[in-house]
Amino acid sequence: MLNALALPRQDPTAIFEAARAHFASDLLIAAVHHLKVFDVLAVRPLSIDEAGREFGLAERPLVVLFTALRAFGLVRDDAQGRLTLTDLAREHLVAGAYFAVADYIGLGAGAPSVVNLVERLRSDRPAGAATMAGAKSDGGGLAFIYRKGMESAMEDEASARRLTLALAGRAKNVAPVLAARLDLAGVEVLLDVGGGTGIYAIALLQKHPRLRAQVWDRPEVLKVAAEMAAAYGVQDRLELIPGDMFADPVPAGAQAMLLSNILHDWDVPTCRTLIARLAAALPQGGCVHIHDVFLNDALDGPLPVALYSANLFVITEGRAYSAQEYRAMLASAGLAAAGAVEPTLVHCGVLSGRKA
Repeated sequence: MLNALALPRQDPTAIFEAARAHFASDLLIAAVHHLKVFDVLAVRPLSIDEAGREFGLAERPLVVLFTALRAFGLVRDDAQGRLTLTDLAREHLVAGAYFAVADYIGLGAGAPSVVNLVERLRSDRPAGAATMAGAKSDGGGLAFIYRKGMESAMEDEASARRLTLALAGRAKNVAPVLAARLDLAGVEVLLDVGGGTGIYAIALLQKHPRLRAQVWDRPEVLKVAAEMAAAYGVQDRLELIPGDMFADPVPAGAQAMLLSNILHDWDVPTCRTLIARLAAALPQGGCVHIHDVFLNDALDGPLPVALYSANLFVITEGRAYSAQEYRAMLASAGLAAAGAVEPTLVHCGVLSGRKA
């Protein structure tokens, strides 16, 4: 029997940071060459709304781009909350400055990853998204996300298996840390929403022998979860429930609900809708546990999370959020955030909201 509570001997965080590092160069090149961010801000500071109009960007791409630029130390907020240049950017990234390196940075402007990112920023649509309901996508369907009416690789058995197992690579490292730090006192049933292989629920089941769990996900994904449950010896306590988390009734009976690396796939209105659906199904005193990465509340880093946010932006309808943003989502559903973010691993942490 496999042990989901076994901790990795080496922290893999640096590997994930290296894998996402190219988004730093792609975002910088896009800002310098394609959007001319530094030339525009050299003339005058802009409010975020003015920046949206000036650069032709919606709210989500604005946050992704300028969170990274703040984290790079190239843009800051002035006393009026307007976007302005730092001295570093003013000396080196404004066209015509004696020490400007903007033309050098722009040499990479035609790289396919940069061109794709610019298209994503300007369209505010992930790669593979259909242009309208029922239309064929521009890239074969979205990979990691599912909602009724969209093409999704999670509906095909082979691709669902490949992607689900790929995502489990990180989860196997993080799950034992989450299991050690998540407070499930008094919880008899846990609902793992969009739980994939179920590895987080499995680790929690092994940590708490009296706990029962439900994994709620797409049918093709749950075929993998069934194999995992058997391999880890928890199949008698793990219920696999196929469904659509946006449309089907929330499975009944859980006192705690886990959203592990789920909300970052969706925009703010969709996140609010999902949390509200879950909150309505919770008993008094029940909790929604958000396990995810967290931006700083000032949206100025941390840099590795800002780059991961760009990664999410390209392939999903979401981005990384701050604890402050998540607290607002919880509050809108009538849930009170309980305490600070509890760190786990690979830049993740858990924030809990309790139903009064």
